[in-house]
Amino acid sequence: MSTAQQPDLVVTVTPTASAEVKKFMDAEGVSPDIGGLRVSVQPGGCSGFKYGLLIEDQPAEDDSVLDMNGFKVFVDPFSAQYLTGVTIDYVSSMQGSGFTFKNPNATGGCGCGSSFTA
Repeated sequence: MSTAQQPDLVVTVTPTASAEVKKFMDAEGVSPDIGGLRVSVQPGGCSGFKYGLLIEDQPAEDDSVLDMNGFKVFVDPFSAQYLTGVTIDYVSSMQGSGFTFKNPNATGGCGCGSSFTA
């Protein structure tokens, strides 16, 4: 299996988000040696695109694979064009907790925080 590497693809996962990803990987029994976090962009959401996060056992053949601190991030070719420079964080508040995305490529968004326009 070969993994495509896009040298210009930069995804940042904050230490808080990294800790949460590792908890999910442990809970699902996914080895950080080959498994990781899939970060994707899908058509839909209230602004045109929405983010997706999923723990996977291994990358797909055409994924870009980024090494994070203790796990891997998998990004498919379609999503890569929208994710360069994105920062993934994990926030906890009285209103709930979850992953957030800060995307410099987004030209708009909405109140839900998981949908954007590019």
